[in-house]
Amino acid sequence: MFFCGISGEPPQDSVVSSKSGHVYERRLIQKYITENGTDPLTGEKLEENDLITIKASPNTAPPRPPTHSSIPALLQTLQNEWDALVLETFTMKQQYNSIRQKLSYALYAQDAATRVVARVIRERDAAREALANVQASMGIAPSNANGPDVDMVDAGEDTGGLPAPVIQQIDETHQALSSIRKKRKAPADYVTPVQVKTFTAKHTIPSLHSSSPSGINSIALSKLNPNQFLTDGNDKIVQLYDRGTDKKVNHIALREREGEPTLLTSGNKTWSLHDLANFEPILHSPEADDSFSAMSIHPDGTLIGLGTPTSTIQIFDVRTGAVAASLTPDNTTPFTVNTLSFSENGYHLLAPNSTSSMAVWDLRKPKIAHSISLGDSFKVNEVLDDYSAQLLGVMGNEGARIYAHRSWEELIRFEEGGEVVDLAYGEQGQEIWGVSGRDVRIWGLSA
Repeated sequence: MFFCGISGEPPQDSVVSSKSGHVYERRLIQKYITENGTDPLTGEKLEENDLITIKASPNTAPPRPPTHSSIPALLQTLQNEWDALVLETFTMKQQYNSIRQKLSYALYAQDAATRVVARVIRERDAAREALANVQASMGIAPSNANGPDVDMVDAGEDTGGLPAPVIQQIDETHQALSSIRKKRKAPADYVTPVQVKTFTAKHTIPSLHSSSPSGINSIALSKLNPNQFLTDGNDKIVQLYDRGTDKKVNHIALREREGEPTLLTSGNKTWSLHDLANFEPILHSPEADDSFSAMSIHPDGTLIGLGTPTSTIQIFDVRTGAVAASLTPDNTTPFTVNTLSFSENGYHLLAPNSTSSMAVWDLRKPKIAHSISLGDSFKVNEVLDDYSAQLLGVMGNEGARIYAHRSWEELIRFEEGGEVVDLAYGEQGQEIWGVSGRDVRIWGLSA
């Protein structure tokens, strides 16, 4: 057996010096020659090409170190191997328990998903039944509520636009309304901005809806009966109230327009157009990149505006479903466009351009014609143009404010009720209705 002249250990890759005849481990002698250039034992000059490889035959394993030759050493080796086996078993138990937990969670999630699907199916059936009841109350032929589910339009599919008869009807309505609107002036008995400055609190209808959860989200006034109004609250109830009798109306069937009106609905990342005569869908938009947070319909009926959580307003042409314009204010911190309102003249769009300011967009440019700062502490809840295109209303956490169109003068503030979440203009603009908490407040001219 050979031993390395440097390490004194049996070499794994042995070489012999052709000059001195000494045996070395190859890696050790090569390192020594690189640093010194001589034989480590004789001091003679030595180069790597002076080394000759020793080919041992047969190849044998190196001898067991002396420490493994005694009984105590063998016992220590066995103890180490036992410890390693115990540790490996412990690790396997941990992995086993982890896999059991993951499997239990997966089974629980599957069971929960099954329950959710069952609940959604029950809610769908209840919604179909409610829809059938509404159609019956409105005198509309019920649709096939028990038929197959409606196929959703894939985001990549082309909707193909509206049917030709619907487009023709929309174009005719657009031309008729546009020609009338451009020539129309505010009615003689409509309120003027000067009169709005004198508005005072006239009436408060308190404690509408449930106290838990409390709050009213929006209000809508009847055009045929100005004393009646609808509210929807956080208690998930829509309430019809008659101001003339100060009583809630428990049941009513209301259809204020005859003919074949259409309805626009928006939700999540799509919008759709339905025919109210049969509740059949006419157009369903592809899925957009952003969800929609607000919607307003142009007075001519050819355009809709949709707000997004990314500070952008998308203007769609309902005849084709295509984006007609995209409006984004410059140099602003990202915010959610939570409210929109087209002006009655059709040229302007009122919308927030930050959380504490509102802008009047000129749709003919398109660009912002004017911006109104409301103060850093003001947070916009709703904006609203009036029928005469003379007034601009904005509601927020500090109440409601009314501005004059074109002059942008602030006419009046309504702050006594605190936060106002929605607003409506009464008949001929003689009153302004606002929602604050569970109360509906009415302001108007002094008696």
